[in-house]
Amino acid sequence: MPEVVFPLDSTKPFTEQELVGHNRWHPDIPAQVHVRPGTSFRVHCREWFDGAIRNDDSADDIRDAPLSRVHALSGPIAVEGARPGDLLVVDILDLGPVPQEDSGPLAGQGWGYTGIFAKQNGGGFLTDRFPDAYKAVWDFRGQTATSRHVPGVSFTGIVHPGLMGTAPSAELLARWNRREGALIATDPERVPPLALPPLAQDAILGNLQGAEFDRVAGEAARTAPPRENGGNQDIKNLTKGTRVFYPVYVDGANLSVGDLHFSQGDGEITFCGAIEMGGFIDLHVDVIRGGMETYGVTENAVFLPGNTDPQYSQWLAFSGTSVTLDGEQRYLDSQLAYQRACLHAIDYLTKFGWTPEQAYVILGAAPIEGRFSGVVDIPNSCATVYLPTAIFDVDVRPSPGGPARVDPGQGVPRSSF
Repeated sequence: MPEVVFPLDSTKPFTEQELVGHNRWHPDIPAQVHVRPGTSFRVHCREWFDGAIRNDDSADDIRDAPLSRVHALSGPIAVEGARPGDLLVVDILDLGPVPQEDSGPLAGQGWGYTGIFAKQNGGGFLTDRFPDAYKAVWDFRGQTATSRHVPGVSFTGIVHPGLMGTAPSAELLARWNRREGALIATDPERVPPLALPPLAQDAILGNLQGAEFDRVAGEAARTAPPRENGGNQDIKNLTKGTRVFYPVYVDGANLSVGDLHFSQGDGEITFCGAIEMGGFIDLHVDVIRGGMETYGVTENAVFLPGNTDPQYSQWLAFSGTSVTLDGEQRYLDSQLAYQRACLHAIDYLTKFGWTPEQAYVILGAAPIEGRFSGVVDIPNSCATVYLPTAIFDVDVRPSPGGPARVDPGQGVPRSSF
């Protein structure tokens, strides 16, 4: 096992750890760990809400999820000698849930969860169709996930970090705040909001204190969206064996990681759509001098996917086009087309007995494939979503005998009102 450079105690909250990470992006958040290029090491990660979500049958915790506190990131980790303009090479050697023998009832210790966020608290990809909060708890057995809240479904996890990235420069941070602030100004009262501005409330900034803490907290970017530094990309294929090339914007690169997922479908469509968990990740780092200019990677990471994805061979695919539910034609709107493909799949699965919420959760958590299939044939984009048929206990393919219905069981825990 590689040396644990960022240890966490599963019985203690994020802010009471020996090493305190962060939940905002800013170049002045000091590195908590220093490593050399060419070394391998282990990092412990908290579940993204730091234990706020419970293993129970109520979705009140999802409804009230404290978005101002996310994400609980381990880091920054400075790589000695890395400097702006370099590429940071990060190999994902291994990752998994928190060992079950560790004490503390945290997601990752044999279980994880998927949530449909309420429209009033972040929403999701299909928030107008699903405006209320729901939750599904998943149990882990080896590589397999099952849920008492979604009977009749089991699948092999595709374990990956939802969030990993390097620190922004002061210039890049200012650019983020300008462009996202301008977007918010176009509709400042929108629910859910168009973007999340800097927020000092609940900011965690390593060991910064006093006036420096106040300054950084007022400038630091929220970690919710992906940006040029990588960040919350939620790419399910960043699995074991993946090599990622991150742009370096500050001395040391200041790598951070968190938001581990046991599994996820393309798009993480419920917003909390992956199976969220705490756990560990083993990394190896190196540096390509001047790599940003050499390879034209001036913004946004590139990566070589690993080869450990679940090997599903048969799929049932659904298509959608860029026409709204009420019949309005949109011009080559691929986002809308993917929404329609997802809704198509959800409506289909309800014919087998799953509730719409259970079907939505399946698309968020299972390793579905999402694709933009046609983007040039005006006026309609075409998007497709592929469901692996082997994850279902019944045959979900159309047949003359009609759908074999499942017992929906307990259903997805709803929030109380």
